[in-house]
Amino acid sequence: MKKINFTKETYLKWFKDMLLMRRFEEKTGQLYIQQKIRGFCHLYIGQEALVAGAVSAIKPEDNMITAYRDHAHPIGRGMHPKYIMAEMFAKSTGCSKGKGGSMHMFAKEFNFFGGHGIVGGQIPLGAGIAFAEKYKGTNNVTLCYMGDGAVRQGALHETFNMSMLWKLPVIFIIENNNYAMGTSVERTTNVFDLYKIGLSYDMPSKAVDGMNCESVHVAIAEAAEHCRAGKGPVLLEMKTYRYRGHSMSDPAKYRTKEELEEYKQKDPIEQVLSVLKKNKWITDKQIEEEENNVKAIVDESVEFAENSPFPTPEELYEDVYVQSDYPFIKDGF
Repeated sequence: MKKINFTKETYLKWFKDMLLMRRFEEKTGQLYIQQKIRGFCHLYIGQEALVAGAVSAIKPEDNMITAYRDHAHPIGRGMHPKYIMAEMFAKSTGCSKGKGGSMHMFAKEFNFFGGHGIVGGQIPLGAGIAFAEKYKGTNNVTLCYMGDGAVRQGALHETFNMSMLWKLPVIFIIENNNYAMGTSVERTTNVFDLYKIGLSYDMPSKAVDGMNCESVHVAIAEAAEHCRAGKGPVLLEMKTYRYRGHSMSDPAKYRTKEELEEYKQKDPIEQVLSVLKKNKWITDKQIEEEENNVKAIVDESVEFAENSPFPTPEELYEDVYVQSDYPFIKDGF
C-alpha cells in the first residue's frame, strides 16, 4: 500500500461519518422490527469503510452507483440522513419521493445514482455513466459498487469488455462480504480471489482490505488517477464483512459466532478511533459529544420521517415521463 500521512482532520471525518452510518443503520434495524419500515431492508453495519475511505479519495463531481445495500453511500456523499429515513418510511419528502424505499436511494445533487434492486443491474449503468463523462470530455470518474454475488451476472462480463474496449473512467468495486445472501463465495466458484475476474480483460485488478479506511482511500485514489489519465477502468475487490444478515429477514445461521467475532476485531470505526486516541487527537469527552451529536441527527431523521406526509395518489403518475424540448418528441412524427 502506498504510504500516505493522513491528517487529523481526515481521521476525524472518517470517524464522524462512519459513526453516523453505523448509528443510522442500527436505528433502521430497530424501526424495521417495529414495522415502521416495510419491504426489503439491507444494513451496511461493518462495511462503512468502503464508503468513508472512498469518498475522501474522490472529488464531489465524481459519480457513485451501487446495489440495494445503499443507505450509507448517500450519507457519505453528504446527504442529510432525514431524507433517507423518510424514503424508508415511504414519505413524499424522501430522496426518491417515497417511491423507491430502502433499495432505491438517489441523490442527483450529490452525484449518487442509486441503489438498484436488480442484482448486478447497476454494473452496466455505472459504465454508462462513465461513458457519458468521457463523451462530455470531463475528468470525472464513476465508482460502481457491487456485491460478491453480482459478479455471477452475465452483464458484468459484457460491461467489463466494453469498458476496456472504450477505456471508460469507471472503478468497479466488489464489496466482498463473503456471502451472496446466505451462500458463501467458496460454494459458488473455484476462483476465490474475485479480483482475478478482471485480469482476463487485462483490467488492472487487485484485492484491498475493505475494513481499513486507509487502504480503501489509497486504492481508490490510485484507481481514480489511472482513470483520469484515460487508461480505462480498474477492478477493486474490497474484502469486508457485514455484521448482520443479508437482509432484515436473514438470521445468518450459515456462519459461526467465532467468524463474526473475528471480523469485529477488525471493526473499521475502532481502527480509526485507535489512531485518533494513539495520537491524542481526540478525548473521551469529544467521543461522547460526537455520540450525542450523531444520536441527535438520527433522532431528527426519525422525527422528520414520522411527521412527513405520504405521497398522494396523483403522484403515482409523476416522474414517469420527462418533458422534452426536442421537436420530434413535442410535435410527433
